[in-house]
Amino acid sequence: MKILKYFLVGGVAASVDIGLFYYFASHLGWPWLPVSIASFIIATLVNYFISIRFVFKSGLRYKWHLEIAGVFLVSGFALALNQLILYSLIEVFEWNLLLSKIVATAIVFFWNYFGRSKFIFTFET
Repeated sequence: MKILKYFLVGGVAASVDIGLFYYFASHLGWPWLPVSIASFIIATLVNYFISIRFVFKSGLRYKWHLEIAGVFLVSGFALALNQLILYSLIEVFEWNLLLSKIVATAIVFFWNYFGRSKFIFTFET
């Protein structure tokens, strides 16, 4: 049940990330690299606030400022992995922007779940 709740919350955040990325990079023609960083950061904030409401118990392990710092630390590694995957798929393999972003987001989801559940939060009971 825990991972299912996180999967639903992650789906909302992934929709924000992918939607913003695709709109700004594909429709407006902005460079994919800075757009992917910005959309990832916005989606991380969305994920954090929805997660502490529905998935994790906030404030049990750490105070709020340390908790959010932990989320961004875990997400920093995820962002680096996301960028590496995007670069490989877009620049090396010349995949479509949207497909590349979906694949990168799916892979990074598992790191985010593991990192947040093991190092930062306690699950909602």
